[in-house]
Amino acid sequence: MINRIKTIAQEQGHVIYTEPYRLNIWGFRANTETPNVFDDELHVFTNISQTKIAKWAYLVFKITTDPGTYWLKSPMNPKGTAILKAGQYRNAYRIDKHRNKYYALCQRLAKVTVIRDYDRDAVLDFNNGKEQTGMFGINIHRARKSGETFSVDRHSAGCQVFKNAQDFDFFMKLCEVHRKLYGNKFTYTLVDKRMEFRRTLKKITISSVLISLLLGGFYLVSND
Repeated sequence: MINRIKTIAQEQGHVIYTEPYRLNIWGFRANTETPNVFDDELHVFTNISQTKIAKWAYLVFKITTDPGTYWLKSPMNPKGTAILKAGQYRNAYRIDKHRNKYYALCQRLAKVTVIRDYDRDAVLDFNNGKEQTGMFGINIHRARKSGETFSVDRHSAGCQVFKNAQDFDFFMKLCEVHRKLYGNKFTYTLVDKRMEFRRTLKKITISSVLISLLLGGFYLVSND
């Protein structure tokens, strides 16, 4: 998976941090439009080697990167419910209190871009909404205080939300280590698997056309 992420980073111009114990936090949005489920993943990886050869520790947690149906139908913002757009948001997050209740990774340091789902139904509109960039409090936090949560509902109005509370607690311990070494600033990268699939398909199509043209040219020359 590290090699796949390195490829995505190279293609998209994203940074991967290689300093020891500096966190790379990447969300992967599932190739589905099913609302209200924790069907996405948060990949957290860090180099744990003190030598020039990287040794990666890699963890995967179940999350949602999408708002729940409650907020899709009843958006806080009149322009629509926020769906975080895929991209890398460098040093946009810090450890802070989510809704003044508990510590989480909160969007406090830089702007992010969201897609406003404005039609007030239970369908996730990833491509039809209007983009908006700003400070929206698109935080990374948990759902319930303990155990697992199986339906997103009110737990996300656009935030990135952990399904399992224990997973979140462990994640925050990793963030504390990062903070002690590199300060209270974190980068979050969101990858949309559907977009990556389209890019891959486009590359395959272009490659197939080029191969056909090259082969056609080769045979044309050979026939001469």
